[in-house]
Amino acid sequence: MPRYKLIIEYDGSPFCGWQYQDNVPTVQSALEDAVQAMTGERVRVGGAGRTDAGVHALGQVAHIDLTKTYRADRVRDALNAHVRPNPIAILSAEIVGDDFDARFSAIRRHYIYRIANRRANLTLDTGRIWRVPKTLDIAAMQDAAQVLIGKHDFTTFRDTECQAKSPEKTLDVLEVSRDGENVNIVTNARSFLHSQVRSMVGSLVWVGHGRWNAADMRKALEAKDRAACGPVAPPDGLYLVRVDY
Repeated sequence: MPRYKLIIEYDGSPFCGWQYQDNVPTVQSALEDAVQAMTGERVRVGGAGRTDAGVHALGQVAHIDLTKTYRADRVRDALNAHVRPNPIAILSAEIVGDDFDARFSAIRRHYIYRIANRRANLTLDTGRIWRVPKTLDIAAMQDAAQVLIGKHDFTTFRDTECQAKSPEKTLDVLEVSRDGENVNIVTNARSFLHSQVRSMVGSLVWVGHGRWNAADMRKALEAKDRAACGPVAPPDGLYLVRVDY
C-alpha cells in the first residue's frame, strides 16, 4: 500500500479549520472527498498541523495511503482537479516510506503572522491579514518576544480547550520585523499548543501599543494562567509556512 506525501496550500477563510468535523466544511474533509472522487476509496488524510478556523497554509504537509500505485504527478494533478472549487492546491506529491507520518515525523513547524499596520481599510488582503490601525513599536515588540524563547509552561498562551497532554513547549524563534506598513511575526518550534501563536501575537500587539512591556510579558508567562493573556489575534493573518522533517 503506497504512501504519498502531499504539500498543500490553502485559504482557510471558508473552512472551520483543518480537522474533520460533522456537518461543517474543513480542509481535511475537502481533501478526503477529492481522494474518494479520484480513487473510489475513503481514506484518512493525515496532516502535520491542525490549523484553526480561518488560518491559512502555504506549506501544510499531509500523507495518504492508497491501495493502488499511481505516479506522484498524477496524484497531484487529479487531486487538484477534484478538490475544486475549494481554495486548496496540492503543490506536490511524492511516494514516501511507510514510516513517514506527516504529524509525528515532523521536527519543526514554521508560521508567519502578517499585520497591516495602517489606517486605511483593507481591500485585496481582506481576510488574509490583520489590520491594526495604531502605530506599533516594533523594537518593543521584538524585545518582549525574546521573553518567550526557550522551554516554558505556556498555559497563559494556551486555549482552554487545548487537548495537548502538557503545556510545556520549546519556542525556538519569535521575531518581529517591519516592511513599510507590513509587520511580520515569524515563529517556529517543534510543535505549538492550540491558539498559542495567535495568543502570543495578540499580547505582542499590546506591547506595540505601549500597554505592556517586556516585564509584563514575562509576568504573564510566569502566571501560567489563561486569564493573564492579552487578546487573541484573529486567524486572518496566520499562515503555516512549512514543516521540516
